[in-house]
Amino acid sequence: MTVKLVSSGSPFEKTAGYSRAVVKGDWCFVSGTTGYDYATMTMPETVEEQARNCLRTIEGALREAGFSLSDIVRNHYYVTDASFADRVFPIFGEVFGEIRPAATMVVCDLIRPEMLIEIEVTAFRGS
Repeated sequence: MTVKLVSSGSPFEKTAGYSRAVVKGDWCFVSGTTGYDYATMTMPETVEEQARNCLRTIEGALREAGFSLSDIVRNHYYVTDASFADRVFPIFGEVFGEIRPAATMVVCDLIRPEMLIEIEVTAFRGS
């Protein structure tokens, strides 16, 4: 079984030694993704904008790996404040409302103070 490594072009991937996504067989594992806009290397100020950036980056990685958002079976959300849940749930509902993957949200610190949310997903495209 071959392994395919996917990069989003983030400089953090090489520095920290990870791939944006790893494909093995029918599975795609997307690394924790923060809200950076990798085209400008800027971080939006709001959790809503960061969540949308996370999802765009994840969707791009999935597409490059040969998957789509509809293949997602598991989401992990990490937020730095519990009050963010009510602000990002509608965004997740727009994207995942019909897909309905298993999901967990954890309140925690992230590695940079400007990071308000991080999202990690697992996708499966088998039968």
